[in-house]
Amino acid sequence: MPEDIAAALASRFGESVSDLILGERSILFKAEKDAFHEALSLLKTLGFEHLSDVSVVDYMSEGEFEVVYHLWSHARKERATQKVRIPRESPAIDSVVDLWPGAQIHEREAHELFGIRFEGNPDLSPLFLEDWKEIPPFRKDFDTRAYVKKRYEADE
Repeated sequence: MPEDIAAALASRFGESVSDLILGERSILFKAEKDAFHEALSLLKTLGFEHLSDVSVVDYMSEGEFEVVYHLWSHARKERATQKVRIPRESPAIDSVVDLWPGAQIHEREAHELFGIRFEGNPDLSPLFLEDWKEIPPFRKDFDTRAYVKKRYEADE
């Protein structure tokens, strides 16, 4: 049950884990950057063996990105979602490929589209964007119209 996960997180991490929201078969919470990797490791030991996705939210006005880890436990039939905030100015966070090797592709995509460095990820090479020289295109400060005008209307 999500209550036992919440208790384990609170016991081990105290105030480094906050904003716990419990559902019937789910838990959502925020972790401080210095505790996020260890909290994810704890979740893995509690049966969350599947990393479904790593997504990113750009809070440009707050100067932060929020990296969101979506986990699933086949045995428990429960979902866990952990959020962690990092600065936009120099976005870097530890990789979780040591916990879930499949995180590599998710982190690679987030690196390419938002510019986040996942320290310890062995391959952050581009997936989609060849010879990209602009700011990452999923950041809120990327100007799509200016890019299209420069790229496709410059020759006219």
